[in-house]
Amino acid sequence: MPYHLSRRLYTLLPALIAVLLSACAPEGPGRVPQGLGQSVRSASQKTPPGAPAGSCWDTEITPAVIETVTRQEQVTPPRVDATGQVTAPATFRTVTRQEVVRPRSEAWFETLCPADFSPDFVATLQRALAAREHFPGPLTGVLDRATQRGILAYQRSQGLDSPTLSLENARKLGLISVKR
Repeated sequence: MPYHLSRRLYTLLPALIAVLLSACAPEGPGRVPQGLGQSVRSASQKTPPGAPAGSCWDTEITPAVIETVTRQEQVTPPRVDATGQVTAPATFRTVTRQEVVRPRSEAWFETLCPADFSPDFVATLQRALAAREHFPGPLTGVLDRATQRGILAYQRSQGLDSPTLSLENARKLGLISVKR
């Protein structure tokens, strides 16, 4: 890149950052902070095959477990003379390789849709988490980091490692009706 272009880009960088940061909207009551759990899904985003229209989904991704295994392999056998005496010992080499103990997995689970997270609903969620000792903060009605940590702690106790509230766990918390 010519020097005059790279210098001009360097001088414009602070202005570009300021424009990008000014586009960020402040968080308000009931608004989901960007990057926290409940992601907005559009029709173009991936859902599991056969998912009902209008339903919202997320995935729990379990990373692969890989172990490093070290073994000794014989390179040459020992040399033995006619009397059975070992004239030269066997030679070995150390072989280290990585083995997949458990492969990566991706499991779909149904979630509440972002529109369901009204301030009243979030306050009720916070009360339900506080009753189970997973939310120590004040009841704000805002889906903030403390609420996300509470959801994650509760769901881990239920076997789901995600800060996105699943439909099943919302039912267990008594937040939504159970289908008959």
